[in-house]
Parts: sequence; structure tokens; C-alpha cells
Amino acid sequence: MLTEHETPAEHEPGAQDAEAPFVEAVAMENDPDGSFAGDRGVLDPAVRRVLVRLLQRRVVFADRNAEEWAVLLENQQVIESRLHDLFVRLIVDPERGVAYKQQVRSDELDVPVLLRDESYNRAETLVLVYLRTVYQRESTAGERAVWVDVEDIEQTVLSYFTDGDGSPAARQKTIKSALGRLRQEGIIDEESEGRYRITPLIEIVLSADRLRELLSWLREQVAPNAQDSSPEPTHTDQGEPTA
Repeated sequence: MLTEHETPAEHEPGAQDAEAPFVEAVAMENDPDGSFAGDRGVLDPAVRRVLVRLLQRRVVFADRNAEEWAVLLENQQVIESRLHDLFVRLIVDPERGVAYKQQVRSDELDVPVLLRDESYNRAETLVLVYLRTVYQRESTAGERAVWVDVEDIEQTVLSYFTDGDGSPAARQKTIKSALGRLRQEGIIDEESEGRYRITPLIEIVLSADRLRELLSWLREQVAPNAQDSSPEPTHTDQGEPTA
């Protein structure tokens, strides 16, 4: 059995000392199979890029990232394995053409959290409800792409605001801030100024059951003597790496 300071029998004299803290870099010309000097990875560069994209973004879309999507489907098992090593789950929805990640959480295992889990605020939740309602109506009618205008969003969402929510300008700014977050997360795309396409991710972020709950809350809010003016926080289903 090897002791702490012994080296294998085949270790050549003059080789790097076993206690050296770093692996000596290998020049590219002496390591032709590597992507960079000292590369010890085993994945093809195209697969690595998809893995990085999944960690960078909240979602990968089949229609927007056709090449990456094809690589993802072809190498789904190995990409899942790499993410599982980080306690992150990969969700691939071929029907909607979206792939996203989820933080693994367990009561039985000490899992370090890599991804943030952030709630949507009241304005963001109101915008989500409107977008989800429009998407459901239009997609049920057979529309393959669903668009909304910012004026329609504001007209509906502002009807749930009160004087306590600030001036009209402040309320509009709040809605635009909410749209900015939803755009960053891939739930909407701004096709042109003030015009947004709702992506299939809306169905995943806000399920049909949750939509019914929030619509019920909205009906109660506008009813006379409504007691609660704020919905329960709506949580994201996927996250970004924590700082």
C-alpha cells in the first residue's frame, strides 16, 4: 500500500513531486485533444457551451437556439449528470420547446444552494396573471404566437392599483420595472418598442392551478369590503447562480 509520500512504481524519476499543489500546465501542441492548455474535461466543446448556457440563462428555447437545442437533446443524459453533480435538476419540455434548471432541495441531505429562489412582487404577479390569461386564451384559440401591447398591460394592471401605490407616473414605472424583470427571465420578448411576445415559459412559471388561485384572489380584491390587497408571493421555478 502506498504511504502518503510514496509514488506508484511506474512513476518516472524526475516527474512532478506528488505534493505539488498544482497540475503543471500542458502546452496545446502537447495536448492536441484539449480545448485549452491543461484541459482535463471530457465533454466536446459544443456540449460544454450548452452546459454553460444553461447555467448562465434561466431558459434555453428551441426556436431561438436551434443549434444549442439539438446538442442538448443529443447529449441530455451527460448534461443532466453534470448538473446533478451541482445539485441542479434539468427540466426539458420538448412540447413547449424550453429547457430550464431547478435547484435540488432535500430535507434528508445537506444540499448547498447554487440558485436563488426569488419571489415575484405584487406588480410582477399582476402582470404575470394578465400575460398568462392572454396566453391561455389565444393559444386555446389556435394562435401559435401571442403578442401583447404595453398599453393593454397597463390598462388592466393599473385597475388593481390604489392611491396608496403612488402617482400615475410611479405606477407606470412599477409596471415597466416588472416587465423588465419578466423580459430578462425569458417570459416575454420585446419584438418592438412596447410590443411583447409571450413565450411558452409563462405556462411553466404560472401553472393553470396557480392562475385560478390568483384570479380568485383578484375577484375578491375588487369585491366590496375586500380585506386583502396583496397576493401571496409567486415564486420562480428556476433561478440564477447565487453570488
